[in-house]
Amino acid sequence: MLIKESHADVQTTANGKTTSMRIFLFHPTIPGYPNARFPGVVLFSEIYQVTGPVARFARQIAGQGYIVAAPSSYHDFTGPEPLAYDVPGTDQGNEWKITKTLESYDEDVTQTVSYLLSLPTSTGRLGATGMCLGGHLALRAALHPKISSTVCYFATDVHARTLGPNSGANTSSTPPPDSNHTLDLLSRITGEVSMIFGIKDTHVSDAGRDLIRQKLREAGVVFSFHEFAWAQHAFIRDELSKGRYDPAITKVCFEVLLEQFGRVLKTDLGESDGKKQEVEHVC
Repeated sequence: MLIKESHADVQTTANGKTTSMRIFLFHPTIPGYPNARFPGVVLFSEIYQVTGPVARFARQIAGQGYIVAAPSSYHDFTGPEPLAYDVPGTDQGNEWKITKTLESYDEDVTQTVSYLLSLPTSTGRLGATGMCLGGHLALRAALHPKISSTVCYFATDVHARTLGPNSGANTSSTPPPDSNHTLDLLSRITGEVSMIFGIKDTHVSDAGRDLIRQKLREAGVVFSFHEFAWAQHAFIRDELSKGRYDPAITKVCFEVLLEQFGRVLKTDLGESDGKKQEVEHVC
């Protein structure tokens, strides 16, 4: 399937401030079928914005028949250009990650979802994915009622409640009062979620992954949880991964994404009957 690439600049307003957010669009095309319609996927980037590896990931998804929209998360502070995969770029991305408010992150989701739904080539079915910071933002996007399928790669800061301005890590299983952190809002998710982690990921500990799994289960979310024994953080980044890129595990994870997106976004499932599935205990 061929792909056309473009971008759109949309206005976002959060915390009394209006800024322009660039959405990079990767649109599948089928020659001879100008009216073809496709599901949409919101792709959130790591802390470096939409870099080469993120764009290549977007093309892979778009080539399977999805309109991929990748927003530039740091429009509150800078333009859409990516940060470098070096120490200054990492430090800047990490600083902006906790300076940007949760309200601004949520506004990004709202505007990107609205943009995808406005396209005449959209079927109206939407999913979300992302890696690192973007894995967390994809999980947070799942709180949006229009997002019905989400695949999160090594989502950071979920377990510690450290996305956006915060007073320090809080890994308690008990939510703080009036919490707006993603971990404490999981019961709002109505779609299906897949969480993907590497056990060698130093950003999300064993206890952190266990807490996320526990809170998803308590919230009644339909989810799958994948942990790979030898994968490190950023294992799907095919460039400047600091020695962590693992193409074999990356391939397996992409199959997880394709299975879930294909089943949930491409298949017309109709409305759920709400009945609890009874599984027969047989050998």
